[in-house]
Amino acid sequence: QVQLVESGGGSVQAGGSLRVSCVGSGFPHIYGVYCMGWFRQAPGKAREGVAAITSTSGTYYADSVKDRFHISRDNTKNTLYLQMNSLKPEDSGMYYCAARRYGCGLTEPYSDWGRGTQVTVSS
Repeated sequence: QVQLVESGGGSVQAGGSLRVSCVGSGFPHIYGVYCMGWFRQAPGKAREGVAAITSTSGTYYADSVKDRFHISRDNTKNTLYLQMNSLKPEDSGMYYCAARRYGCGLTEPYSDWGRGTQVTVSS
């Protein structure tokens, strides 16, 4: 059974930086073949795709985070990262990592999800 565990969220002032991580386990195939994504959800809003990274480290970014966020992965550690710089209050929300075996991008469906880590950006 796939497990994804996020960490690294917290509170930061606008303009600051945070790095969130996601460690995966229980994959039926090697971690490196999976597309991994970061999604976020603010209260009262729909969940949205933020960034995704393919098995060959190709990347996708939402327009709202392009040039501020950087997604990366370490396949030796089954770990996904999201470096978030120049944070804005509108970046606040619960950040989830997700995995899918086929295809990749910022839209669902993804087959496996973590429970999320909270990011709060104050103005």
